[in-house]
Amino acid sequence: MSTPHINAEKGDFAETVLMPGDPYRSQMIAENFLKDARLVNDVRGVKGYTGIYEGRKVSVMASGMGMPSMGIYSYELFSFFGVDNIIRIGSAGSYRADVKLRDIVIGQAACTDSAFIKQYELPGDFSPIADFGLLEKAVSAARRLGLPYHVGNILSSDRFYTESVSPDRTPAALWSKMGVLAVEMEAAALYANAARTGKKALAVCTVSDSLVTGEETTAAERQNSFTDMIKLALETAVSL
Repeated sequence: MSTPHINAEKGDFAETVLMPGDPYRSQMIAENFLKDARLVNDVRGVKGYTGIYEGRKVSVMASGMGMPSMGIYSYELFSFFGVDNIIRIGSAGSYRADVKLRDIVIGQAACTDSAFIKQYELPGDFSPIADFGLLEKAVSAARRLGLPYHVGNILSSDRFYTESVSPDRTPAALWSKMGVLAVEMEAAALYANAARTGKKALAVCTVSDSLVTGEETTAAERQNSFTDMIKLALETAVSL
């Protein structure tokens, strides 16, 4: 039952799917963390795999960058392929000095500057939030693994580059005043699709750069070295 973006059959995907943005990260996870992983989707190079982790069937598939791309893939997985849980794993930019490089940020909710939510024509502002059960299990796993983590609000932005503004009016300065921990580009669409389809979602991100200190990781490090986040997401997946 292929869709325009996923060439797979129902049952090819596990009930829980990990979704990095990068197709190469998806491949790396399948090759290094899953047993007997097989390729179940490669439309447009967006690689999806299903394998075994600690005796449980788990899938991993890329979402691409941004809310339109995440919106497509998460909706199709939730709606047509029997997927119940999606855990986004990706990078985020820190908005606070205490959220440091390589720390893990677990998105309790996702603010957004996107128009994605407007499609629902709601008589107010919808607040995209994570599933509490997934959130609770991820926090428990982070404690058990001894990982540095933060739980709170994140921002899903449509923009990676922003026009220059005065230092006290940057997105980081303004959103951090409201307690937002970090910025990424996909979680709000994922959370909205989960709400609309009655499914469950969570975003777990590693801080790849700081909008406060200017520190950053390289593209290679983001692709290959965020193993703590991957381990945390997999431990969460098999605890469901």
